[in-house]
Amino acid sequence: MALRGTSRTGLLYAGAVVGAVALGLAGTGGSSGDDEHGGGHHHDRARNVIFIQGDGMGIAHRELIRLATLGKDGQLAMDSLRFAGWTHTDSVDPEEAVTDSAAGATAFATGVRTYNGAIGVDADGHPVPTLLEHARDLGKATGLVTTAQVTDATPAAFGAHVPDRGDHSEIARQYIEESRPDVILGGGEDWWFPAGDPGAWPDHPDEDATEESRSTHGNLVEQAQHKGYEYVSTAEELKKADGDRLLGLFANQEMFQQANEGEGDVYAPPVPLMDMAAKALDVLSEDRDGFFLLIEEEAIDEMAHNSNTALTIKSGQALDETVAMVLDFAKHHRGTLVLVVGDHETGGLAIENVDAEDESGEGQSAEDGPFPLAGSDLEFTVDWTSGAHTGAATPLTAEGPHAVELARSQPNTAVFDVLLEAMRGH
Repeated sequence: MALRGTSRTGLLYAGAVVGAVALGLAGTGGSSGDDEHGGGHHHDRARNVIFIQGDGMGIAHRELIRLATLGKDGQLAMDSLRFAGWTHTDSVDPEEAVTDSAAGATAFATGVRTYNGAIGVDADGHPVPTLLEHARDLGKATGLVTTAQVTDATPAAFGAHVPDRGDHSEIARQYIEESRPDVILGGGEDWWFPAGDPGAWPDHPDEDATEESRSTHGNLVEQAQHKGYEYVSTAEELKKADGDRLLGLFANQEMFQQANEGEGDVYAPPVPLMDMAAKALDVLSEDRDGFFLLIEEEAIDEMAHNSNTALTIKSGQALDETVAMVLDFAKHHRGTLVLVVGDHETGGLAIENVDAEDESGEGQSAEDGPFPLAGSDLEFTVDWTSGAHTGAATPLTAEGPHAVELARSQPNTAVFDVLLEAMRGH
């Protein structure tokens, strides 16, 4: 078979194979993907594509989660996927050198680099088709699952086109009228109900008095129901739901509260990420042509912004448990491509010995910890060098049809090329 390059990167397939071998292909014993379920053949069609994102998750975050939960000899489910590479995260923002989540997700979703704050549009503000929309046009079912607001940057970039990520109600309107994902699960009910109509989640809750309904397009939940969506707002309702189009909003805003460590923070989504993802898989897998599903754990980013190591670990563990469930699904559904990646790195995270010199500062900037290293008597500290995003590349692991093409150093836009090619079967 002739060697060939990707449409945007110019990197040869041969380079991908070399990159895969160089990265060790965790757990494969050097296999090139010949088994029945986990192969990475570049010529196979992906019936199902499951795009899993840990928002703000860099390589140090993955190592933090591993060391704190499994120890030095452990392996995360997200690190067990056959092929590994990394993505550059640069946006083309004219004023900022480091990307935000909107530009990062738009690059994954559309294959186009754009400015910070842009959702599904190029640098000139023109709409660009997304992977979710391509999947829909191929006859596949589609879904968005997140612990953030369902209209937040990452899910929005796959299902909407607006020049400003803050236009949440317009994003919601586009979901139900234009991109039409079959499953939408997460937080952000405030953007679906107009002022004065609190919906299922009361305005001004004790944990955050600023939360209140504020839709600019009327009652969008009611509009969604008129278009055939079954609406649920609790874990029990989600469990009982049996419709083939499902809208679930389980919080006013994000499905967790975030704060500096020790300041009343908590990570306890009313519906766990794994439960939402499992329900989405149940619904979407009924489609005879397969599906595209985005799954996002937002709390890794939010906790890293607040230098909150304990809840970065906890939310990362929830993500990894979800990945394990997804991999079990893929094992039993041939032709499923699974990808785990971060859109950018948050916090400039460094893992250090307890006795290392603390050069980071005081208060929130002081080193965090110590934390136990699982399975040992050792401890480590965490140094957050920033409260913002950094320009670091993010690790990517993948398994399934075309996964081998992701085993390289690549711009984030190249992920779009590979996934679209995988769905088309080229």
